[in-house]
This record gives sequence, C-alpha cells and structure tokens, in this order.
Amino acid sequence: MTNASEPDLLLFSQEYEAKVSKSGQRKNLEFEPLSTTALILEDRPANLPAKSEEEAQRHRQEYDEMVAEAKKRELKEAQKKKKQMKERFKQEESIANAMVVWNNEILPNWESMRGTRRVRDLWWQGLPPNVRGKVWSLAIGNEMNITSDLYEIFLSRAKERWKSFRETGSEMESDADSADRESSLDLIKLDISRTFPPLFIFQKGGPYHDLLHSVLGAYTCYRPDVGYVQGMSFIAAVLILNLEEAEAFIAFTNLLNKPCQMAFFRVDHELMLKYFAAFEVFFEENLPRLFNHFKSSNLTPDLYLIDWIFTLYTKSLPLDVACRVWDVFCRDGEEFLFRTGLGILRLYEEVLLQMDFIHIAQFLTRLPEDTPSERLFSCIANTQMISGNRKWTQVFNALLKDKEMEKSSSPTVKNS
Repeated sequence: MTNASEPDLLLFSQEYEAKVSKSGQRKNLEFEPLSTTALILEDRPANLPAKSEEEAQRHRQEYDEMVAEAKKRELKEAQKKKKQMKERFKQEESIANAMVVWNNEILPNWESMRGTRRVRDLWWQGLPPNVRGKVWSLAIGNEMNITSDLYEIFLSRAKERWKSFRETGSEMESDADSADRESSLDLIKLDISRTFPPLFIFQKGGPYHDLLHSVLGAYTCYRPDVGYVQGMSFIAAVLILNLEEAEAFIAFTNLLNKPCQMAFFRVDHELMLKYFAAFEVFFEENLPRLFNHFKSSNLTPDLYLIDWIFTLYTKSLPLDVACRVWDVFCRDGEEFLFRTGLGILRLYEEVLLQMDFIHIAQFLTRLPEDTPSERLFSCIANTQMISGNRKWTQVFNALLKDKEMEKSSSPTVKNS
C-alpha cells in the first residue's frame, strides 16, 4: 500500500503532529504529504461526499497503526545493527589479541609451540589475516627446497616461452610437446579470467593478473610432468592474496607436491578412487541417512569431491570461510579436507535429503554464498574421523594395501 520508506513515513508523522498541534485540525495542510500512506488522513475533494466522523476516526487509527508498525520495524532493525556491530567489535578485538599472541609468542618459537594444545586451539579459531600467510608457509614447509632465485629462473623460462608463442606460435620441441604446452598456456589464460571474478583483481587489467600469470607459468616450467591443471589458479590466487610473489610460488609448489594434491592433479585414477573409498567409510559412519540417500540416488563422491579438492574449497565456499578451512588444513593435513567435506554435508543434510540427483549435484558444486563459518566449523567439529577404532590414515593405508595385493595377484604381475 505504501510507496515511501519507513523513515519518510515517520518524518511525515512528526510533521503532521506538529501541524495538528498548532492548528487543531487536519484540513488545508500547508505542506505536501511525503507518502501516499498519509493521504488516508486527508479530507476528500469538494466534489465528493465528506468523510463521516466514524470513517475519519478509523482512518486515523489505521494510520497510527501503520506509523507504530514502521517505528517497530525501525527499532528492530536498529537493534539488529547494534548487535552486528557489537559482534564485529568483539571479533576485531579477538583477532587483535590473537595477532599479538601469534607475533610475540608463537612465531618466534614456532618449532617448540606449533604442536601444543594452546596453539592448536587458537589455530582452530582461525588465523589473524596479517599472520595467515606466514603460518601457512611454515606449516606447508619447503621440502622441495625452492628459493626465490629458482623462482626467477623458471619465471624467465616461462616468459621466453610466452614470447616464443606470441612470435612464432611454436617452440623448438616435438609437435606433441608443443601442442601440450600451448594448450597449457591457453588454459592458464582462460582459467585466470574465471578466478574470483567478483573481486576484479585477477582478470586482465587487474592488479594481480600478471602476478598470478607469472606464478602459474613458472610452475608449468618447473613441473612439466604435471603442467597446468584447471583449478590451480584458485589455489595460487589465495596464496598470492596472503604472501609475496616468490613466497607464494614456494608455498604453491610444495602444497601441490603433497600426496593428495599430486594424486588429483596428476589424475591418478586408482589413487583418487582410494581417497573416495576412504571418504565413503567416514561418510557412512557419520551421516548414515544421507549416505543411503546418496547411494539410492547413485550419487558418487567424485561428482562433488573432485571440485572441492582441486580448488581446496576456494571455488565452492565464500573466500573468508575457505581461508579458515585452509588454516586448519595446513595444521591437520589432507584428512581435514575430507572432514570439511563431511562437515558441509552435515550442515546441509536436511536440505540434501529432500533433493534428487540433479539438484544435489548442482547444490554441492556451488554452495550458498551465505554459508556460515561458525555453523560449518561446528559441524566439522562434530564429525568424527574414526571408524571401527581406525583413524583416517589407517583406513586409507588399508585401502592402499588392498590395492597392492590386487596388483600382486593379477595375472599380468604373475606372468612377468
């Protein structure tokens, strides 16, 4: 019924009351009403029958009720904003306090403190943004012994290849290698354009476009056996947001060299199937109803886990939530990636139970943008990675042993 905002309505109400108190009547107002709602108080034009006293009283009551409702909604909104501000200040204070602890106590004594209960608990709560990159780097480590100089060498090599492709469209290598390399470079260019598009910082012309291109290009030269695989750009982008260029490359190469990431990025189908099988063991243990629903819908883990693992949840979850997942992933390793997956399924279990195959697949590929961090981590905390007294590592290793036994008993192995 109303066309004006609530503040306009309240403003008119105040002006109207002031006029009434001065003139003692509603007729011949000397100002224009700010809302069509207020027209209910006006007398009818002279060519129409006048309002009865009863009708005028009813209109006044209706108007008063509308103003009261508007005030009530405005008060509720103000209280909501006050609560949000209070929570925000509390969170900022918590981050500031944690930052002092990380900078003054934990980081200077990293090796002796990283495994303590106090640090692990603080880690779970989320790392302060200004120490996040440093903690990630320390937790990921540098087993590959990458240096800034080595990064510059491979970056120069990448730039030479880009220049060669621009000038000749090929390199001095076999046609097959050249085609693979060109395909890899094209894929990097395409993928960068699709990396966090709402941020507008990695796309062409954005402040981090060239930097992301450099890190990914250098990696393809450093690991030609892996090359570029779709999804890598999201991982590199998150590292770039938290680290300097060379440090981001060092963390990127070491992170992708972890067993789980290498299995997925090298598309080791047999090993990927073992990861899926281990995930399903804990899926059935933690969420039997949803597990059976997925089974009856013929929905297998690869349909959603591949995207989650390839991008480490950065494509599916809000960026701030994904960064908090990374915090604990850096602490706990690959197990936490699958525990997070189960936490997501637990969070949305009731919704997913009402869906069919198509809608489940669509939902899990692009999770709600308002996925709540605290509720998700509560669901993750309630997810137990124990099955029959066996932890994740024991279940996964048992599946690997089964794989080796299958190989050793196959006719091909026996006849060799």
